[in-house]
Amino acid sequence: MKTDEQTLVEHLIDLRKVLIRSLIFFLASFALCLFFINRLIPMLVNDHELVMLGPLDVIKLYTGIAGSISLGLSLPFISYQVWLFVKPALTEKESKVSLIFFPAILFSFIGGLCFGFFIIFPAIYQFLMLLGESHFAMMITAREYFSFLLMSTIPFGFLFEVPLLLLFLTTIGIVTPAMLSSMRKYAYLIMAVVSALITPPDLFSQILVLVPLIGLYEIGVIMSKLKFKKLKTGQESPSSEI
Repeated sequence: MKTDEQTLVEHLIDLRKVLIRSLIFFLASFALCLFFINRLIPMLVNDHELVMLGPLDVIKLYTGIAGSISLGLSLPFISYQVWLFVKPALTEKESKVSLIFFPAILFSFIGGLCFGFFIIFPAIYQFLMLLGESHFAMMITAREYFSFLLMSTIPFGFLFEVPLLLLFLTTIGIVTPAMLSSMRKYAYLIMAVVSALITPPDLFSQILVLVPLIGLYEIGVIMSKLKFKKLKTGQESPSSEI
């Protein structure tokens, strides 16, 4: 009983260290983003004409942008800290595989952000602007612009990790390609709901987002099949690395 209590206390201490390190890294990233905010804003605005409705909007906007970017910068560090915390509870195979996946997760997150920023956001933004300008004089506030920008980019950073997640779950034996294929219709339904939540309520925007999501799921299924085939044919042992 005493040993269990000591173990629980040690876990709480380790969790406290993880939270403190993550918070310090986030705050450092936040301060760095605020320092370079005047260089970041022109890159994100991209010559669009925006307006402010009040002096406090500037502070809210700057802190919102800095917070969002610093959160993205902190995710790899926070993920690694979480991995260190849960590592004792993982098997040797799960520990090795999860560590190998970290670089891929980082690059897929960045790839998702770039896809949202350079493809999804401009397409939907221009479509809605043209639709509005046909009947109204469009005046876009900076707050609305950046809210729409974040909504169109950040979710794709996470959604682009779906194939890697399916591959990881296949590698450690939690899912199989047959399971993923049988769940396809439910996955499509979930992706349709996600696309409706992260896009404006028009069919063009939702289809523009839904098609890449379906493609990501199918890529994950293909990767799962290839991995499962290697495991099944014995080309690599269940405990080997990727």
